[in-house]
Amino acid sequence: MTATHPRPAAEPQVTGGRGAPVDPRRWPDAAAPPRASRLRRATAAAVVRRALHRLPLRVRFAGGDTVGLGGPLVEVHDPDAFHGRIGAQGLIGFGESYMAGEWDAPDLVGALTVLAANAAELVPAPLQRLRGLWHQRLPAARRNTPEGARDNISSHYDLSNDLFALFLDDTLSYSSAVFPAFPARRESFAAAQQRKIDRLLDLAEVRDGTRLLEIGTGWGELALRAADVTSLTLSREQRTRALERAREAGLTDRIRVELRDYREEKGTYDAIVSVEMIEAIGAEFWPVYFRTLDERLAPGGRAALQAITMPHDRMLAARHTHTWIQKYVFPGGLIPSTDAIEGTVRDHTGLRVARRDGFGAHYAETLRLWRERFTERADEVDALGFDATFRRLWTFYLAYSEAGFRAAYLDVQQYLFTKEGPAR
Repeated sequence: MTATHPRPAAEPQVTGGRGAPVDPRRWPDAAAPPRASRLRRATAAAVVRRALHRLPLRVRFAGGDTVGLGGPLVEVHDPDAFHGRIGAQGLIGFGESYMAGEWDAPDLVGALTVLAANAAELVPAPLQRLRGLWHQRLPAARRNTPEGARDNISSHYDLSNDLFALFLDDTLSYSSAVFPAFPARRESFAAAQQRKIDRLLDLAEVRDGTRLLEIGTGWGELALRAADVTSLTLSREQRTRALERAREAGLTDRIRVELRDYREEKGTYDAIVSVEMIEAIGAEFWPVYFRTLDERLAPGGRAALQAITMPHDRMLAARHTHTWIQKYVFPGGLIPSTDAIEGTVRDHTGLRVARRDGFGAHYAETLRLWRERFTERADEVDALGFDATFRRLWTFYLAYSEAGFRAAYLDVQQYLFTKEGPAR
């Protein structure tokens, strides 16, 4: 996704709602609102105001009134553009309007948490049934075929190792930690990430001599803690850093990091661990993914997965639409529901769901720490070549995700799947 890569200097820019520079070559859809008929804008305005009147928010429209029951403040600087984007593109338009500076919120997470908690009721049921008329479909080029998956993963994870290092903890873990207490403290962040990893390794009963496969390397922290693993990734940047870390730890003979799609793996393993990988698979390929786990596990094997989940009805509603997160952050991805995971495992494999533990509140705190660090290091993000619109995009992404967990719209699970066979 070229929209998220650093841009060359000295390209022409236009100005968004509150003076934010928007580069039309890099951010064409954020630089100018899409064409929307007067009817669409009026309909969007009516739907937005109807929803806001009964929410614990305070939304102030420039040149107009304030609506809502009171709560976190949202300032809409350009109501016409704001309504036009929502009328033309729904939630994609809502996110692009923020990128363009057409609205702001002093407490962005608080405002988005209210919206996430009421997501199912924001749009009237009759209009929800017409969502196919205005929601974009997922582009065919973003399907997670073996070739498409490489492009999709590269679009996000190959942005820059230095960028991720600015806001992640010292373990470079890009998934939910498990904290000992709330509120989470930065000083305990790395230990909380290691606690998460150790829980997964314990679930999979990884010990000396275990033949272990990791699907989705990240930047190598789980591989380092396992210390004997074959790890698969599609990100060249992540593979490079993971191998560097293995060399620094003196583990190059025990950690094998392969640039390989999970569908291409042919080995047999006693245990498989995969951390927040399934969200990047795409619903079309969930059966393939779980069949791969089944086929790669030896009899008696165990697979431990960490997965973000969402309510089943909302997943079904989002399954065939193109979302703001897919367009700008995780192309080709879809968060599954627990029903979808467990149904796919039941219908397409011989695996058994042996355990599931949810800990969504820990992800909200993980995202808060990432967001705070990203905001504090804005100058360093800029120095890496990422512009102001990119910073607004990522601020929105981190806040939007945190809000989902705070509203319990999103959750995160650790699963254990077992395969029948003789005990190891």
